[in-house]
Amino acid sequence: QVQLVESGGGLVQAGGSLSLSCAASGRTFSSYAMGWFRQAPGKEREFVARISRSGATIYYADSVKGRFTISRDNAKNTVYLQMNSLKPEDTAVYYCAGDSASYGSRSPGSYEHWGRGTQVTVSS
Repeated sequence: QVQLVESGGGLVQAGGSLSLSCAASGRTFSSYAMGWFRQAPGKEREFVARISRSGATIYYADSVKGRFTISRDNAKNTVYLQMNSLKPEDTAVYYCAGDSASYGSRSPGSYEHWGRGTQVTVSS
């Protein structure tokens, strides 16, 4: 069982940066690929980024490629999302999630464990 807690959200102006963290409990963090997802009001939850168990393989949604960076520190049981050049359309609740499989899935349904989310608001 893995429990996930996100932090680092807030209000930022367009063009600014935010750094999100997701701390995991338990000793099995390195057994999970980790993903970041986001959900804006009235919209479905969408994939943002994914990092493999070792950190060697990373995927990004096209909408954030070149602006966001996902990373992890298995010694600290933490996954990060550095967000630069933020846009108003990045406004959403951001969730981290854990996937015990290694298929590189971008589907929310593939992830077994979820945090409660952190709000990111980008003003224009």
